[in-house]
Amino acid sequence: MKHVFRSGVDPDAPTLLMLHGTGGNEKDLLPLARILSPDSAVLSPLGNVRENGMPRFFRRLAEGVFDEEDLLFRTKELKEFIDESAEKYELDRKQVVAVGYSNGANIAGSLLFHYPGVLCAAILHHPMVPRRGVALPDLSDVPVFIGAGRNDPICAPSETDELQRLLESAGASVHVHWEHAGHQLTRAEVEAASRWLRDTFKTV
Repeated sequence: MKHVFRSGVDPDAPTLLMLHGTGGNEKDLLPLARILSPDSAVLSPLGNVRENGMPRFFRRLAEGVFDEEDLLFRTKELKEFIDESAEKYELDRKQVVAVGYSNGANIAGSLLFHYPGVLCAAILHHPMVPRRGVALPDLSDVPVFIGAGRNDPICAPSETDELQRLLESAGASVHVHWEHAGHQLTRAEVEAASRWLRDTFKTV
């Protein structure tokens, strides 16, 4: 996968896996990474799918309707990319935190649903439930931050509540931060995620 890699200055800080939203690119969330954990290594891939020319991490059949077959394929592709990058850049494979927005948050959620141990934590900005009716792995050691908007037209509050229940039922520690906003990523939400990350990883 095409990507940007930035070396970290603190070997104890987690690696941030930055996953952009629809229409974004591998550089979009680099400023966010600097706010969240400026000393961390950053791995930021470009989604391999195009929708009307806009990069995405997996296909969808319609607004809010995922192509599950492609989602599974692309989730495996991303997992293998993380493994290969960890070896190439000599990253601690047990210290990778996904930071995803919208479509990027959805594939990060799919990683949690399907590949135990691939992430040590996740920051999901405006995610949806990636799949339903599947058994989740044990996530008892995986803290998750969810940023959500009360007026989000794409990801309804009920979707956020359902994702929280599913993750918690698998043992994950989930913190949900609500904004009285829509689908956009607000400064207050970013700052809340930064505080959560500092509390979760004392080295950040």
